Amino acid sequence: MGVTMVSKIRQTVVDFLWKEDGPTAVEYAFMLAAIITICIVAIRTVGSSTSNNFSRVNF
Repeated sequence: MGVTMVSKIRQTVVDFLWKEDGPTAVEYAFMLAAIITICIVAIRTVGSSTSNNFSRVNF
């Protein structure tokens, strides 16, 4: 029973990757990761710059 279940899961994954849906999902995942990385870098840069400006003003 365990081998049959593993075979079905493996076949499902192989079918998913060979169809257009698999590569498209992977491409979207990479694009999402790139966008998130760019956003994090931009937020850190702007936050650091803003913090430095407020430190110089000394309210």
